[in-house]
Amino acid sequence: MGASESDKDRRIGRRALLIGGAAAAVGTAVLARGELAHLWWRLPGVQKPRVEGAVDFRGALWVAASSANFRWADRPDDYAIDRVIIHVTQGSYASAVKVFQDPAHQAAAHYIVRKDGDVTQMIRELDVAYHAGNREFNERSVGIEHEGFVDRPQDFTDAMYAASARLTAGICKRYGIPVDREHVIGHVEVPGTDHTDPGPHWDWDRYMGLARRAEQA
Repeated sequence: MGASESDKDRRIGRRALLIGGAAAAVGTAVLARGELAHLWWRLPGVQKPRVEGAVDFRGALWVAASSANFRWADRPDDYAIDRVIIHVTQGSYASAVKVFQDPAHQAAAHYIVRKDGDVTQMIRELDVAYHAGNREFNERSVGIEHEGFVDRPQDFTDAMYAASARLTAGICKRYGIPVDREHVIGHVEVPGTDHTDPGPHWDWDRYMGLARRAEQA
């Protein structure tokens, strides 16, 4: 379940008090210009500045998902990010891009990793992607799709594992997420889901080892 309206009100109330206090301090030159600029986009209803086509993972290709398949947000300020969720597309890379751009699909992940290791970002990490089938987990996670089928271990290539592990390591480092199996999970482990991905052929030991090494690099 997501945050209740009263929780949201309390969160906004605390922010308003903080911003109000900051504004009062401006007159006495307590806050530096950079701090004020940072506080400005934390005002309720103010969206963080965005650059069209920007990506969160260096080297990723930007291909925008339909706005019907995610919710604009300002994470991690409005929702803390503490999970990475691993998916398998059950299809080709092209088919995954097509459905994530289809407003009728009502679902999309932040990233797709291809068999050749290329990474495509379709939703900014700031925003809440509809990928987990669970509102709370959507709000707290970044979703990574992998091209292929759960019953074809040959689809999980060396290049895919390596690129995805670097991606996960970068996400974990950005948000202070432990690189462990409590915080890097499969879609099958999301409460209430009926999905089985990434399936029995996904090599978790190998993947987590690669991710830990990438995080320490």
